[in-house]
Amino acid sequence: MVGSKIGLTSRAVQKQLGVDRPDFGVLFADMIVGEDEPVAAGRVLQPKIEAEVAFLLDRDIEVETPTVADVVRAVAYAMPALEIVGSRITKWDIGIVDTVADNASSGLFVLGGPVRRLDGLDLRALHMQMTRKDEIVSKGTGAACLGNPLNAMAWLAGELARRKRPLRAGDVVLSGALGPMVPVNPGDAFEANIAGLGTVSARFA
Repeated sequence: MVGSKIGLTSRAVQKQLGVDRPDFGVLFADMIVGEDEPVAAGRVLQPKIEAEVAFLLDRDIEVETPTVADVVRAVAYAMPALEIVGSRITKWDIGIVDTVADNASSGLFVLGGPVRRLDGLDLRALHMQMTRKDEIVSKGTGAACLGNPLNAMAWLAGELARRKRPLRAGDVVLSGALGPMVPVNPGDAFEANIAGLGTVSARFA
């Protein structure tokens, strides 16, 4: 285990899947993909991709009702990320119980750069644009993630602390999509630019 992911934080994604609340899953070391590493066909079932803000923690968050201030104290760095989600259920015909059972539909993830400290960084105002080759396929803002990615982090930290497995120093957390998920086809190449934060890319064999 290397961290956690928050899912269904974007109203756009909730609408796509017909649910009305977030969920969360576990990140494992073998889910990390380098930007220069092509993703093999079939590695994720029915893959889709979404852009989000990732956080690296340097403090534990053990309080059961954490505030955004608790999260800010615990975060070492923020960075752009792509999550490649998948589903074991035909045609993504899922509800909240299905996605929880499927590790929040998590498959793989890519971390971009540069890494940034939170000082002077307005996460709510971030603008994201993701392209496939030269076509814009997804757009959104930090505000699309529960109003602010830090709100999503506080929600997750509380959920995990109440389950007695809190977020720990060294954890990577994917805070949730900033825009709609995009279906992936073999040979696709994506790049997400999060203005003020950085860029991240992924390509598929």
